[in-house]
Amino acid sequence: MEFTAYILDVLTDSAYPAKINIADGIFKEITPISVSDETKMDVEGLLLPGFIDSHIHIESTMLTPAQFAKIAVMHGTTSVVCDPHEIANVCGIDGIEFMIENASQVPFNFYFSAPSCVPATSFETSGAILDSNDIEFLLKKDEVVALGEMMNFPGVINADDEVIRKLELARQYKKPIDGHAPLLSGKELDKYIDQYIVTDHECSNFTEAIEKKQKGMRIMVRDGSSAKNMEALFDFSERIEYLKNQDSFGIIPTEVLERRIHSPIFDFIVSDDKHPNDLINGHLNKSVKKASELGVDIIKAIEMVTINPAAHYGLDAGSIVTGAKADFVVIDNLNDFNILKTYVAGQCVFDGENVLFDAPEVDAKNSINATKKTADDFEIHFDGEECEVNVIECYNGELLTSKSTANLKVKDGIVKPDIYEDVLKISVVERYGKNNVTNAFIKGFGLKKGAIASSVAHDSHNIIVIGYCAEMMAEAVNMIIENKGGFAIASEDFNESLSLPIAGLMSNEDAFDVAHKLDVLHRMSSALGCKLDSPFMTMAFMALLVIPSLKISDLGLFDGDSFEFIDVIKN
Repeated sequence: MEFTAYILDVLTDSAYPAKINIADGIFKEITPISVSDETKMDVEGLLLPGFIDSHIHIESTMLTPAQFAKIAVMHGTTSVVCDPHEIANVCGIDGIEFMIENASQVPFNFYFSAPSCVPATSFETSGAILDSNDIEFLLKKDEVVALGEMMNFPGVINADDEVIRKLELARQYKKPIDGHAPLLSGKELDKYIDQYIVTDHECSNFTEAIEKKQKGMRIMVRDGSSAKNMEALFDFSERIEYLKNQDSFGIIPTEVLERRIHSPIFDFIVSDDKHPNDLINGHLNKSVKKASELGVDIIKAIEMVTINPAAHYGLDAGSIVTGAKADFVVIDNLNDFNILKTYVAGQCVFDGENVLFDAPEVDAKNSINATKKTADDFEIHFDGEECEVNVIECYNGELLTSKSTANLKVKDGIVKPDIYEDVLKISVVERYGKNNVTNAFIKGFGLKKGAIASSVAHDSHNIIVIGYCAEMMAEAVNMIIENKGGFAIASEDFNESLSLPIAGLMSNEDAFDVAHKLDVLHRMSSALGCKLDSPFMTMAFMALLVIPSLKISDLGLFDGDSFEFIDVIKN
């Protein structure tokens, strides 16, 4: 294939007309050409390298890899580096191999990281455990390009033997190590970085990100469905103050400082977790445009999803250059940033209207091994008229929580939630056969009645449920069990669910169908009083113990700051 077009060269930060020759899926020749006003190019628009999401969990889209690829190419994404630790926590190595096999059936570039923390901690029940021998098995695979996010930062800091062994194996196989170190700072951060952990996607403020960057980490700016950190990390008022403070002697001329302000000092833009109702409206294309609107130089933003991740993970893509894989997109212009066409290995996979490949349907095996629940399973008992309880406090668009307390009434020996103060019940039901149930309290969801439940609960994916009424909580959980996984809403007025039978995480349906059903659930949760934009995704992270400050597992209420269980009822 040979044609002429304007290309964006991310290696030189320039755009120019060129004659492009593609053969065997590779850019064989790219020759700059001269044009006049009368010259007609073969391609209308501007060619960019295909976009690369360097940190995403495909399972969080609720789609199989093949179905994810179908929606991603519509937005110009041609490659992802995905960490399959969600399905690994449910199904172990078999789950990872399912993801790799399903991904191989579509024209899209799936690269994988070996999940380093399955389970994320020892304070929960998971469906599988991956030890260092399993990690070595995965690191030998061609599809695996990194060791997945090391969430067990206490294990790193305290030199846990098995954690250190996994990190050593990554270095032995020359695979970069992804990090996960929310709010880690000072000497503890130094110990973490000393183990060659080189990226972090958990930065929620500029001060945190700049310390990690100064110490050599590569910062992933997250723009997901629940966690949106782009505004905080691209805060140019903080950037200006930082530059001024760093240059207290006036060494760098003012005009140079002004030019530097809009060139991001961070490295990648990533999704991490993206729900289908967001994904159908855009992926990295939307994030790049958003970065530009926040003041980031548009070409630098494009580099954060092309050449930067390609160079870091050693991918043969990310730039339009001789010898690279011919993954590229055609956009109308850098202002509107509309995707006109997408190509993978020189083949058109999205023609501007249609995706030109299909996704295979897969057989789903039941991974929910839990007995039906009753209302009493979700009650907390206490002998007295009232008691003080520890409360998880959550926030819209944040994965971090805080610790608070509430004084609650006790009726007939049962501690009652306080609907007026937005103190609701939260419970986790173990799904792998032990049937543990942990009950606690949460603030921030705003539900006035009913309950919402999910088998997506990071990272062990036990069933999590939030509600005001124990009867409705039991009903929502039982819907999950009947559906072999998914989301559910139960109330006195209506019941609704979204089935996710593949490991209790994914659907065989396409992104638009799943998104429609999720939108219905969001509207219903809003009708019940929920105040959150993505209630199911926010709820899922209430079980992720490695993100501070207070979370819950099937084994108890967990203090992420002290890394230990605490009592629900305060003494």
